[in-house]
Formats: sequence, structure tokens, C-alpha cells
Amino acid sequence: MLNRRQFLSTAVATGAAMLARVPRAFAAKYDLIIKGGRVIDPSVRLDAIRDVAISGGRIVAVESTIAGDAADTIDARGKLVVPGLLDIHTHTARSAEGPGLVLQDGVTGWIDAGTQGADRIGETIGVARSAPQQGRVLINIGRAGILPEGDTMDLKRADVGAAHDAIAKNRDFIVGVKARLSRDVAGANDYEVLRRAQEVASSFGLPVMIHMGQTISPFPKLVELLKRGDIVTHMFAPPPNSIIDDSGHILPEVLAARRRGVWFDVGNGQTGHMKWDTVAAIMKGGFWPDTFSTDWNVNAHQTGVIDLANCMSKLFGYGMTVDQAIARATVNPARVFPLFNDRGTLNVGAPADVALLELRKGNFEFLDNYKNTIKGTQRLFPSGTVLGGKRIPRA
Repeated sequence: MLNRRQFLSTAVATGAAMLARVPRAFAAKYDLIIKGGRVIDPSVRLDAIRDVAISGGRIVAVESTIAGDAADTIDARGKLVVPGLLDIHTHTARSAEGPGLVLQDGVTGWIDAGTQGADRIGETIGVARSAPQQGRVLINIGRAGILPEGDTMDLKRADVGAAHDAIAKNRDFIVGVKARLSRDVAGANDYEVLRRAQEVASSFGLPVMIHMGQTISPFPKLVELLKRGDIVTHMFAPPPNSIIDDSGHILPEVLAARRRGVWFDVGNGQTGHMKWDTVAAIMKGGFWPDTFSTDWNVNAHQTGVIDLANCMSKLFGYGMTVDQAIARATVNPARVFPLFNDRGTLNVGAPADVALLELRKGNFEFLDNYKNTIKGTQRLFPSGTVLGGKRIPRA
């Protein structure tokens, strides 16, 4: 398999060769041209007004002006044109309609983060398999999946053998292991649950994603079990056992984890995962998230989550720029999971997955998980989606 750098180099060469074969005496024929938008592609540090041409499901040109006929044209003036958004912590596969709903929000790739364990993993895999866009799942180390009474309060549910067998049978769709560690999910079992999750994941060379915050065990003890490529989600969860100490400083063990290649993800969610004073302390400490994610569920539009674009907007007031936010929903998550290796970019030769966003100015309120609000002066809104070179109709 090509790594990301090899893919992009090959894609550029291939795209250039394709374009070189178009006779200059004739206008090119494209499947789709997205015209006049502000193209923001952090993978190539592009932020400029450009046209984007698509043929055969791939990006074939990104230029200031593209002449030629197209079967379809999107007028993107006044909009942002960015790589299709990648949401690495969702519960999209909890329902059959989930993939279509997030696709409306510009999400062209998603990970279901532990909805089901070994006992019913086939249900989430079935949704991922039939999804219009790329969808994969993390298996919950708790074999019964998410339970109201706690996934692994009964330690017997953290069944290494069952998880191992499920992954072996479904390696094409299971891309990691999820360990939910809060006191109301794992209780005093949190450390052993994570150790077992790591045992399963390591045997397949897969990452572990941990759901942190409000744990019984101190976070420094838990984070020491994490290896390169693992993901800490809900990174803005407040104490007890946050990624900051009582004085608001980033824990040394957390800094060490990032240095060894552990990723830190937002995981917005609805309950217990984000509090504005904790966000402020972490952002002030310069420990910014690697990726944005929603912890999306079918009721997300009725909560403080709303959609990925809204979650991306929440950190503008803490110093994050628009292009930095877009990077954390495109090129950065493409580095976290290999299945997205050729996504998160609008480079020539890449699959033509595109999100159109509106950046609106005004007075906006953003909600944390504790019914606290902050004010903002700009917010991103989904405006359109192109998947595999085809425009997705707006609902």
C-alpha cells in the first residue's frame, strides 16, 4: 500500500499526465466543475479562489480559471470548497439512516466509535458496508457494546477472546478498538479494561481509542498504556482526571504521549465531554486538538453537536483560524486511519470527495456539555457535498 506521501506524488504525476494529453486546440470535457469558490486545502497549503474540475470520480485540475464543458457545474462563489470532511468519532452506524444524514453535512468518511462489541458487531458493519461513503467501525472491548448500566462494569464483558475473533472475521471493516473508561461505564475496572483493549488491538496492529474523563483511575496511569497511533477522544473533558492538573496546566504524561505519537481528538458529544473553562485552559496551554469529531448520533441536530461544521466553529474564539479548523477535519484525520490515506485532500488525482461550506458572520452561541454557552462572530454551515465526483442532492 502506498503511504500518503507516495500517493500524493503519484497522484500529481498522474494528474499532470492526464492533463497533458488534452489537446490545447479543444476545450476539455469534465464531469463536474466547481467554480469560483474559496478553495482551502491544508494538505497543500492552498487558500485561494479557484475552480475545481472533476472527471472519472477524481480531481483533475485546481486552477484559477478552468475553461471547458462540464456535465454539471456548481457555482461556489461566496462558499468554501474543502476536502470532504472526515469524522473519526461518531455513532453513525447505530442506525441505517446515519450515513446519509452525515453525508448531507459534508462528511464523506466516518468511523463508528464503539457502538457495538463482539456480540452484535455485525449490525454496525452492515451499516458501514451499505453506506454511500467510506465508513468503518471500532469494536467496543465490551462485548455487549454500549450499555446504560456501563459497558464493562462487569469485567467479564471485556472479553479479549470474543473481540479477537470478531476482528479476525471482519478485518476489512474493523479498524480499531474502543475502550470507554468513565466511572459510570467501567468503574474501577478502567485500567484493566484498557489493558485488555490494548492486548486485542496490538495483536492486529490496530489503534485503541479511549473515551476519557471522570475516570476512577488517574489519567496519567491510563495514558501510559497508550502507544503510537492510539487516540484520546473527549480531550476537553473536565476534571476529575482531565488532561490538565488542578492549576490548569497540561499533565507531563499527556505531553509525553503526544511526543510518542498519540493523537488527541475533540469528541464533542452531549454529556460530560466538553466544558468551556477546561477548553480555555487547554487551548491557552497550546495543546490544541489533532482532530475534530462529533460523537454524532441521529439526534445530533437537536443538541449542542448539530454537525461537524458547527463543532469545528467552536474553537474560533480560542484563536483557531478557519484553515486550521479545516485541517483538523480533513488532512489530519486522514493521517490517523490508513483507510483515509488518499482522502482529506483536493490534490490532482485524489478521489473527488468535496465539502462546500458557508462561513457566516454574525452573532452565534455555542454550547458545551454543561449547558454553558460562549459567543462567537463566525460559524461554518454545510452547503453541499460531492462524493466520488457526483453532487449529492440537498435534503
